[in-house]
Amino acid sequence: MSILILGLLIFLGLHSLRIFANDWRSRQVARLGAKRWKRLYALVALIGFVLICWGFALARQHPVLLYVPPMALRHLNALFVLIALVLFFAARVPRNHFKAKLGHPQLLAVKVWAFGHLLATGMLRDVVLFGAFLLWAVVLFVVSKRRDRLAGTVYPAGTVRGDVLTVAIGVAVWIAFAFWLHVWLFGVNPLA
Repeated sequence: MSILILGLLIFLGLHSLRIFANDWRSRQVARLGAKRWKRLYALVALIGFVLICWGFALARQHPVLLYVPPMALRHLNALFVLIALVLFFAARVPRNHFKAKLGHPQLLAVKVWAFGHLLATGMLRDVVLFGAFLLWAVVLFVVSKRRDRLAGTVYPAGTVRGDVLTVAIGVAVWIAFAFWLHVWLFGVNPLA
């Protein structure tokens, strides 16, 4: 469990710099240059991500059951993941109404994904992993929305084409995960 926690601290800590150390972050970007900062950021994020994956795999070898969710919540999680994937791609597809209205759909995607998985799983490792991501996403969303209000940030208006593309990509990726990738990557059938 310690490797999982270390990975979470590195990965989420790095992704929390805008929350806790925005001025320091800005100074480092100015000092190193944007490209060097992004390379360093990506390297540290990758290290954290690898530690999360490794730590989670190790934690699966020593399961600690905290609660047993009803089967209906496991199936409901499939809907949460579908919504999360649409929101995730809303952050990337240009000119969609999700991004225009919500501002930070990727953070909402993380919240929905993590919350759904907390409902569907009951092991200690799951609560640590998904609970950490949920807490991080809630805090960063609040901070990001506040920063947007203070800066007067307005996101580009959405289009029907952007919405259709966002939903189509989200649904396609959900189908791939639900019917193949989740079992292949994690050994768990989310629809079972």
